[in-house]
Amino acid sequence: MNGFVWRRAVAVARKEVYHILRDPATLGAALVLPVFMVIMFGVAIEFNVKNVALAVSDSDQSQSSRRLLDTFGSSGYFLIHHVSSPHAGITDVSAERARAALVIPPRFEQDLFAGRGAEAQVLVDGTDNSTVGPVLGYVGSIQNMASQRIGGFDPSPPYEIRTRFLFNPELNSKWFVIPGLTVVVMSILSILLTALTVAREWENGSMELLLSTPVLPLEIIVGKLAPYGILGIIAVVFVYVIARTVFGIPFVGHLWVFGFGCLLFLITYLAQGLLISVATRKQTVAMQLSMMTGYLPSQLLSGFIFPIASMPAFFQYFTMILPARWFMLIARDTFLEGSSVLELAGPFLALALICGLMVFLAARRFKRDLEP
Repeated sequence: MNGFVWRRAVAVARKEVYHILRDPATLGAALVLPVFMVIMFGVAIEFNVKNVALAVSDSDQSQSSRRLLDTFGSSGYFLIHHVSSPHAGITDVSAERARAALVIPPRFEQDLFAGRGAEAQVLVDGTDNSTVGPVLGYVGSIQNMASQRIGGFDPSPPYEIRTRFLFNPELNSKWFVIPGLTVVVMSILSILLTALTVAREWENGSMELLLSTPVLPLEIIVGKLAPYGILGIIAVVFVYVIARTVFGIPFVGHLWVFGFGCLLFLITYLAQGLLISVATRKQTVAMQLSMMTGYLPSQLLSGFIFPIASMPAFFQYFTMILPARWFMLIARDTFLEGSSVLELAGPFLALALICGLMVFLAARRFKRDLEP
């Protein structure tokens, strides 16, 4: 048999395209799922804690207490509703009708102007520790503002620290989340669909027929994976267009740098999907392994939602073998920071090494013989 012939690879790819066109689930996953995920995650995920329900018990009913409440209400972080007593405020927190309670005791204004130091208590629900830190930060800022409004003095120190947020000045969660969705969407369309379609060929016996034809294994691999590679590229284009037009997320990097990272990650996960399908030859097992080794790590261990630096040391090192971690850095840095290839040399090198290893293992495991 001659060497690699593109005509035979294209014939295998054409056969795979026909399978995709006859499968509504695959077409839906490729064309609808990226749009749905970007819009859903972009709207639903919000890391900035806002609209915190605050139960207020004001036993003083003075001008000073009202100014304190006005400061809380005008901050934009709290939604205030009044309760009859401190016990009622605690009851609202326990019943999850409020995330925090503000208790203003009697004689609040009298103690304030008498110089004895007025005290008000904030009770925060500690069961959801993701909101505790932001709420305490809000309370600290509101305390300084209220001190100026009520007491008429400036409690600031004789120096000033100004904070400026680089690359995401407004701390907009969408700017952080949506570029990372590229990783999640590509993981679904590459590793999962590839593993299922090739495993289906083994279950149906059509792979045996294909291997009995005068087609090289490399031609089969290229022909089988190429359509899913194109679907992955289309999905990335969808994510990019929606991010730029619908959510207004800036892209300050170079498109070719982002595209090169997408290509490396796509080839890696296509090869991983092929390796899973060849090793299992069962759709059910292939789907489970794809979820465990591809989709779930891309969501939980890539830095998409949970910062890797906050993970235990073992998992920080473990994530180094996951291609999703490195592509997450490439996607976000090219979108928001405009990093070059040299600045992203570490992630690109790690992703290239994992890509080469995965392609080697998949090609070596894909044998011409029909024995498992």
